[in-house]
Amino acid sequence: MPGVKTNERPGVRASLSNFGMSASKARLVLNLIRGEDVATARDILSGTQREAADVIGKVLASAVANAVNNSGLSANDLYVAAAYADEGPTMKRFSPRARGRAGRINKRTCHITVIVAKMDDERLEIVNAARSAQATASRARRVAGSRKSAAPVATPTSDVEASETVVDDAAVNVVEVAETTDVATETHVNEEVVSTDTDEETDK
Repeated sequence: MPGVKTNERPGVRASLSNFGMSASKARLVLNLIRGEDVATARDILSGTQREAADVIGKVLASAVANAVNNSGLSANDLYVAAAYADEGPTMKRFSPRARGRAGRINKRTCHITVIVAKMDDERLEIVNAARSAQATASRARRVAGSRKSAAPVATPTSDVEASETVVDDAAVNVVEVAETTDVATETHVNEEVVSTDTDEETDK
């Protein structure tokens, strides 16, 4: 916002001072959430693997809490109006090097600030419509999944039907065994008749 000082930007803010990270690393994550609504900003931060994402997420949560508790705003109506990181004091350390020299180590810090504000009516209407469509699609997926998992399975409905099924299977097995026995008996009788006829022909 041109022409407005950093400490005069409208909205509710939360800040973290002297965090042990360079401002350039924090700005890479802050650029991702600037201008987004709070819900989208949280999703972006949860999917970012940089170390600064966790800290910036806490600063964002603090800013939202300040807006809800101190200003009476609704968390669903907020967006990230501003997010920036200023350089903090740099601690200088030295590491011994060859030939009596020393290498300097700069331990940089930064000040992270997140400002949230209420969205205008037009943008709020668009965001609410998108949320409603997303919720409807999610519910449709859940209903389809529950119907698919609850498909009917052909199983006996009572102990009586289960026992009848077992009895029918046993009867079928008995019939099969009886038929097999009859076939074997007939085969054996035929063999005896053939052998008798062969002996009579031999005697003649």
